[in-house]
Amino acid sequence: MANTVRVRVPGTSANCGAGFDALGLACTIYNDLKLTLTKEENLTIVIRGEGAENIPTDERNIVWRSVRYLLEKARADKDYRGARIEMDNRVPLSRGLGSSATAIVGGLKAANVLLGNRFKRHELLEFATDIEGHPDNVAPAIYGGFTVSTLSRHHVDTLSFLPKLKLRLVVAVPDFPLSTRAARQVLPEKVTVKDAVYNVSRASMLVASLLRGDVHRIRGAFGDALHQPYRAKLIPGMFDVFRAARKAGALGASLSGAGPCLIAYLLEKDEAHEAVGEAMQREFLAHEVNAQILQLGLDTKGAHVLHS
Repeated sequence: MANTVRVRVPGTSANCGAGFDALGLACTIYNDLKLTLTKEENLTIVIRGEGAENIPTDERNIVWRSVRYLLEKARADKDYRGARIEMDNRVPLSRGLGSSATAIVGGLKAANVLLGNRFKRHELLEFATDIEGHPDNVAPAIYGGFTVSTLSRHHVDTLSFLPKLKLRLVVAVPDFPLSTRAARQVLPEKVTVKDAVYNVSRASMLVASLLRGDVHRIRGAFGDALHQPYRAKLIPGMFDVFRAARKAGALGASLSGAGPCLIAYLLEKDEAHEAVGEAMQREFLAHEVNAQILQLGLDTKGAHVLHS
């Protein structure tokens, strides 16, 4: 049995507007992970790219913790006590593009492959959700495409699908991080029935529009009343950037995960993607925020092994 494997995991965008903690998508920006399991109790972690100066290289490292989690589930933690981990990161850290999910899924996927794929993808989803706390980022990182997830106690269920609308994703990445914990602290403990219905209807319309390929109806499906209005105070100019993106030609725009990245949705064939990116960047700058623009597509594979 091989003791080294390389895997690739896509970045993700959760919520997709109204689908708070339920909807997610995988996008074409990736973190690569090379894992070698050892019988000796030693740990070497090499990190290149995004977050290299901030990510722990000891037992606190989330990749290693995820590897250990799977080894313990497989009762192989006594067989493999150490590892060499090489991380090549392209997903920005603490920006709302699922950097922690890529680490968790990468560690679980790589360790599972080295153990002969003892666990199925759904079991990896259960493990990843247990580690992350919610499935909206880890699900698309595992399955690719769009995902709809439900969580009942400790049981998670996910449906993945590819939309009839071929999309381009224009992402504005502000030059400051925002922790998920901080973004959750500003949310209210209770919401009104009116706001709940607002979100249920729009999340449902978003999924239906994607599956039907309905360009007209999807334009009104990105609104949200449960998290974006409260998180706007943490991201200068957020709603102005949304408006600028739509005015430049986007179908809609939303906060990516907990932020601070903002994501605009366009048809793949639409030539306005450059204009939309420039408009978002310009509006952020008007609020004294520098932002990098990423032009991405929808990943359709999810986490997978990289073969030489």
